[in-house]
Amino acid sequence: MDFISTSMLGFAAALIASGALAGFLAGLFGIGGGAILVPILVTIVTAIGVDPDVVVHVSVATSLGVIVPTSLRSFFAHKKKGAVDMALLKSWIIPVPIGVFLASYVAALVSGDTLKGIFTFIAFVVAMRMLFNRESWKLGKDIPGNPTRALIGVLIGFFSTLMGIGGGVMNNTFMTLFGRPIHQAVATSSGVGILISIPAVFGMIAAGWGVPDLPPFSVGYVNLLGVALIIPITVFMAPYGAHFAHKLPKRKLEVGFGVFLLIVCARFAYSLL
Repeated sequence: MDFISTSMLGFAAALIASGALAGFLAGLFGIGGGAILVPILVTIVTAIGVDPDVVVHVSVATSLGVIVPTSLRSFFAHKKKGAVDMALLKSWIIPVPIGVFLASYVAALVSGDTLKGIFTFIAFVVAMRMLFNRESWKLGKDIPGNPTRALIGVLIGFFSTLMGIGGGVMNNTFMTLFGRPIHQAVATSSGVGILISIPAVFGMIAAGWGVPDLPPFSVGYVNLLGVALIIPITVFMAPYGAHFAHKLPKRKLEVGFGVFLLIVCARFAYSLL
């Protein structure tokens, strides 16, 4: 009983520390937090002795659980201001969840190292976008219609789920490359986060159902204790990061986030050797 209590306290402390750092960095970089939270969770949860075979799965799934309420809150705030592209969201009601469920199926089949490798590859691509992206880059004057639009929705849902993110970085890139203003892209991304996170939570629960050696309070791969502890602490810490961010130019923040992701990629890649 003493061991269980000590282990639980250590796990809870690690989750709170993860949420605090992720919340601050999310506010600092203006990113939803999943791309930040997952590597932090992987590092801390590994350090407290959780089975390495499930660490990445639990980190990704728990991050997706944290995204649900934050995406809902953000979406309704943006929608009230009329900033959301509802036509795009409605056209993705089916394609994005299809990508999510495909990713959940893949997550049930692959090892933790494979999932870490997928995260590393996508994070590297995102880092390159942050480091070298230019606002002048455009692929078209407006968002393409179907089937291209539907395919992109599937891909955003698929890769975002495997990374444990709400799709903001990918959707922002997609919309701005096709001529949409960044404010509309950010607002619409909150709705994309809903289309990803809600089905992803159910998908990751199913993917991890019956898997042994999961951390306490896990339902499938989603750790309910993590979700409950991380949400309030990230909400509390994010304004501090945002306050500091206002003192730095936008370009420096983009470069900073890109460098952060490259460090994560290097660390993950080294651990796979």
